[in-house]
Amino acid sequence: MKSNDRPAASPERSRVVMTEIVMPQDTNNHGHLFGGRALALADKCAAIVALRHTRLPVVTASIDRVDFIRPINSGMIVVLTGQANATFRSSMEVGVTVEGEDPSTGTRTLSCTALLTFVALDDDGKPIPIPPLELLTDDDRKRAEEAQARRKVRLEASAARRRANE
Repeated sequence: MKSNDRPAASPERSRVVMTEIVMPQDTNNHGHLFGGRALALADKCAAIVALRHTRLPVVTASIDRVDFIRPINSGMIVVLTGQANATFRSSMEVGVTVEGEDPSTGTRTLSCTALLTFVALDDDGKPIPIPPLELLTDDDRKRAEEAQARRKVRLEASAARRRANE
């Protein structure tokens, strides 16, 4: 089946929830999860979302926004949730939240949020069209609208960089 023949799919179909435990080797000198480790986990989570949605090879095109809000300490559980925000011709934006869970109480606190863009590739490594996102809820529509606005800003910034380098 060609990618553009694939049916639209809801964000829920490709939603991902992952868990990890923070080990001492994952932490900095304060005993907090390294930001780079949190980002690597977020990238992996988002990649699975993109793979599930497209059922095609995907690569990270950009990480547009990462906000580190609270630290996650050694011994805590990391819970990552990824969801497709919007799809475009050959790319898609995925939002990831990273929470720290206290293993003794189950209490979760938001630690990090990230927005990542993935591009689907054909066998020659060229961008290939992906299935549309089926927006079923008001939240789905809001996420897609906000992602569309962010994409416009990303494309404008990219065009400005290209012009500056000419």
